[in-house]
Amino acid sequence: MTDPVTLAFDTSGPFCAAALLKADGHLVTRQEDMTRGQGERLMVLLEELLEEEGTAWVDLDAIAVGTGPGNFTGIRIAVSAARGLALGLDVPAIGVSGFQSAAYGMDNVIACIPAPRDQAYVQALVSGADPSPALVDLNDLKAFPDVPARAEARFCGPAANDVANAYLGPIASEHDIAPQPVPSIEAIVRIGAAQAHAPTNRPAPLYVRPADAAPSREEPPVILP
Repeated sequence: MTDPVTLAFDTSGPFCAAALLKADGHLVTRQEDMTRGQGERLMVLLEELLEEEGTAWVDLDAIAVGTGPGNFTGIRIAVSAARGLALGLDVPAIGVSGFQSAAYGMDNVIACIPAPRDQAYVQALVSGADPSPALVDLNDLKAFPDVPARAEARFCGPAANDVANAYLGPIASEHDIAPQPVPSIEAIVRIGAAQAHAPTNRPAPLYVRPADAAPSREEPPVILP
């Protein structure tokens, strides 16, 4: 059985990342670190990646996109691009959260993603736990999801060590902490490919927290439901 040809991208952080998974299982990824300019760079990067791999837009079977949490503007850039490409190419678009990519290939975990100002985004992917994503202050974990003690969940993701140390204190070193098994963009494209033939809602931004900046006086672009 061949894989659906899947193009994935993510601009939810200070980077512009893309991946192409071909029908024969061949995977190629690109990531460029940048604090701004993702909107101008994204489509060019995607075109470069497809050209290098001898793949045309019409060859794609699915689009996968990172939906955050992370940078507000970056998330909107990627999600809007994914929806537009999916509509134009008549292929499904699959949204993949940072928690899903952090926990790729694992279960019974608390997925942890860095956030600004000594904070972290966490989601308990544990049976019996509150699955709502939360923004936690690493100096005061009042908002931490309720996780049953019997679960013995592992912390995973790029902020796993910081969250485990804040949550467990001195015993953190005795707890099971699992690093992210594969780069986020690779997890996004593989999750997208696996869900390409399953009914799914259109991707939507996952913000978790309100915006820091004051709202613009201009009307923002609207992400339709």
